Amino acid sequence: MLKLRGWRFTGELPDLRKVIVIGAPHTTNWDFILFLGALHHYRMRASFIGKHTLFRWPFGYFFRWLGGIPVDRTKPGGLVQQVVDAIRASDRMILVMAPEGTRKAAPYWKSGFLQIAAGADVPIVLAYVDYPNRHVGMGPLISYHGDASAFMDELRLFYADKVGRHPEGKGPVAIREEIEPS
Repeated sequence: MLKLRGWRFTGELPDLRKVIVIGAPHTTNWDFILFLGALHHYRMRASFIGKHTLFRWPFGYFFRWLGGIPVDRTKPGGLVQQVVDAIRASDRMILVMAPEGTRKAAPYWKSGFLQIAAGADVPIVLAYVDYPNRHVGMGPLISYHGDASAFMDELRLFYADKVGRHPEGKGPVAIREEIEPS
């Protein structure tokens, strides 16, 4: 159906047993429909983290069936380690994350995807949505080796020309550690 509406899927998902796929920019709930289309197009069975309120009745069963993992963002602590442990324990896991953590413009991205990639020793695939060009795609595979600034430079370069449905909702491609150094 998305192809009939002019959407194109570009790139390929690497054939790896474990990988984190980050998708940006995330500026609307409609991105989830595009995510479902990408799951079908790339023939992937993915897991994703979503706010716990999405998993209430009547949609909770549906989101869990799709691979959703509910998280309560009001109770931080231990989430990264739980996800790292789940990836390590799994034979195969494609974890899809929206690093912005919200659909609204935020001053920085959440750094959990980097912490999870480092802790589970898995690479990251850069996925994107580009509304003006009607593209959904998989970009390069990048491994994170602890240099957050250099890694984020690569992400800024890749996502510079990607535009969400609501461009005003796109915040900077940065993590808090870059903006508010300790």
